Parts: sequence; structure tokens; C-alpha cells
Amino acid sequence: MSKQKTKKYRGSRTCGKGTHKNRRGGGSRGGRGNAGICKHHFVRALQLGMTFGKHGFKRPIEVIRKPLTVNVGELDESVDRLISDGFAEKKGNEFHINLGTLGYSKVLGNGQVTKPLIVTASEFSASAKAKIEGAGGKAVAAAAE
Repeated sequence: MSKQKTKKYRGSRTCGKGTHKNRRGGGSRGGRGNAGICKHHFVRALQLGMTFGKHGFKRPIEVIRKPLTVNVGELDESVDRLISDGFAEKKGNEFHINLGTLGYSKVLGNGQVTKPLIVTASEFSASAKAKIEGAGGKAVAAAAE
């Protein structure tokens, strides 16, 4: 078994690393933390993906609008419950639903429509409009809120 380096340096003050001031403090590693990432540690910062400065802009919260959506299949399935709760009416063979009162603003086209629905909403996707009209209903565009 060979002699270990630590045994070799026992008794010496610096263990082969130069003067007694070397390897002390943050200066031996070029600063502490993120020091020097725009100067002497620039390449390391690039490799780690650190970016600096402001990019783009932040939209105010009052401008951001996330519309509540509902699928035509969900409307078709829950039309009886909507009538019993007073959110829709049945006039003859047609079911009248105003989604503005429910808080929805857009109708999407996922699902099947089996009943003639007359739906009032701010927006309709093209497939939702086609499915509603294909089942004998009508898609009525209301004024955007």
C-alpha cells in the first residue's frame, strides 16, 4: 500500500499549497455566490443559463381576460338540470339557455348535441356553432361583456 499524501504533509504548515494566505476566504474561488458572473465567471454563467436584464413587458392584470368556456356536450347533458334550477327555459320543442347569466362567455364544440338548443353567448367556436345548428338549434351572439 502506497503512502497517503495527507501523511506526507503532516507537520507542514500549508500542505504543499503555497504561502499560508492561500486557500483562505472567498477570494480563492473568485468571490462568493454569484460574484463575477458578468466578468471573470462569465462563461460559467452562460453554461448555467443565467440571463440578465429585463425582457418583454408585463401586462396589467385588469387587461388580461380569461374567458370561461363550456362545451356543447355539457350543455346538452345538463339542460334538464338547468331548467329545474331556473337557468334555462323550454319553449315548445326548443331549449333556451343564456350563458351570460351563468358567467360563461364562450362555447366550445366538444361533445354531441341531440336537442334543439338556442344558446346565447358572447363567442362560439366554429364547430360549436355547426353542431348547435346541425341539431336544429341556434347560436345567438350576445354583446361582449
